[in-house]
Amino acid sequence: MAEQAYKLLIGGNLVDGDSTMDVVNPATEDVITKAPRASEAQLNDAVAAAKAAFPAWAETPIEQRRTVINAIANAIEAEAEDFARLLTQEQGKPLPDATGEVLGTVAFMRYFATLDMPVKVLDDNEGRRIEAHRKPLGVIGAIVPWNFPMILMAFKLPPALLAGNTLVLKPAPTTPLTTLKLAGILKEIVPAGVVNVITDANDLGAPLTAHPDIRKVSFTGSTATGAKVMEGAAKLLKRVTLELGGNDAGIVLDDVDPKEAAPQLFQSAFQNSGQVCIAMKRLYVHESIYDEMCAELAKLAEEAIIGDGLEQGTQLGPLQNKMQYDKVKDLIEDARGSGNIIAGGTTPDQKGYFIRPTIVRDIEDGTRLVDEEQFGPVLPVIKYSDADDAVARANASPYGLGGSVWAKDTDRAYALADKMDAGTIWVNKHAELDPMIPFGGSKMSGVGAELGADGLEEFTQLKIINMAR
Repeated sequence: MAEQAYKLLIGGNLVDGDSTMDVVNPATEDVITKAPRASEAQLNDAVAAAKAAFPAWAETPIEQRRTVINAIANAIEAEAEDFARLLTQEQGKPLPDATGEVLGTVAFMRYFATLDMPVKVLDDNEGRRIEAHRKPLGVIGAIVPWNFPMILMAFKLPPALLAGNTLVLKPAPTTPLTTLKLAGILKEIVPAGVVNVITDANDLGAPLTAHPDIRKVSFTGSTATGAKVMEGAAKLLKRVTLELGGNDAGIVLDDVDPKEAAPQLFQSAFQNSGQVCIAMKRLYVHESIYDEMCAELAKLAEEAIIGDGLEQGTQLGPLQNKMQYDKVKDLIEDARGSGNIIAGGTTPDQKGYFIRPTIVRDIEDGTRLVDEEQFGPVLPVIKYSDADDAVARANASPYGLGGSVWAKDTDRAYALADKMDAGTIWVNKHAELDPMIPFGGSKMSGVGAELGADGLEEFTQLKIINMAR
């Protein structure tokens, strides 16, 4: 087999995969390159390398672990332009968005490098001293999806490393290249075996999850796959953090100016062509401003420039892969019979997985487009008359990742936000993430938290030392 341009990272060595797989540019449907594809034997080698590296890394002072994380951040920043172009080619998002993701990755890493895990004294008197320590778990399996391959990696790798764990990192099969490029950086900076990078064709998730030497799985992806991860982890009672699907509702109150709010609402729904776990996926608008809001959103959808992310001026790229493209097209076809498509609903006559941003009005709860997570550039706009009823309808979903309330009267908005059942509720904004703010879902949208000090603690074991005087 010819030598592969991209390599796996196993035990500090860059190695070929036991086989290869094509990586496709979703804007052109052309093969960008062949990527290595790891075998189960290589996965086992990666886990063994991480297990062997764990004792020394766990004993490494936290200041040194911080230095390593900052060095990774600096190295990514130095090659930000190359990372961004590669990200656009494999994922499809416009180059400015890809650049933002790469620089966001750097910022998230630097944030985690500032955190600490001090010993907390719970009681200290003449009879006893009780301390709470945070200890590393061991080998972490980190599974990253295809919509944000860089920044979602940065939700996992830096806190896991800071806490003293070692990792096996697995990107999505359709977007492995930026992670494989990162593997070359990690080889030069991180001690051998501390981080290992493997790639697959959706066949190594189950053995990774069930591996007896992996102590925790941190997974971002669909709810269906998350349930399988939880099932695989259950036999060994290993830890999981699951950041899963969402069907985020936005509720717009009657005092909102549609012209003013529509651009923000549109961006909340259509960023990354709607391929965002916390994108607004259904919008409830008060009947008094419903027609005007639908018209404003349709206008924005018609004006949006879609195309290859490497072309200047592109605002929305393609869907990332054919499976997702076909799923979204199917939902749009179903919506033709249950709602009124007032913008988009078409696929341009060109190569690539492109769908025009689509607005559907006169649609109700109980239809597929409203009840399912579309994960694409389609927004159902639903009319309501009573705000408490809108909250009840928003809460009726099995998902609970995020949600938002939009109003001039922020007291009214806050009261409704408090009633919404989701991990994060925004007021007069949507989908804002910050590395210092914990993030996680309720109901079928996930288990545990990422980001912030809470996200760091998820990679640790709480250990109490209770000492008699």
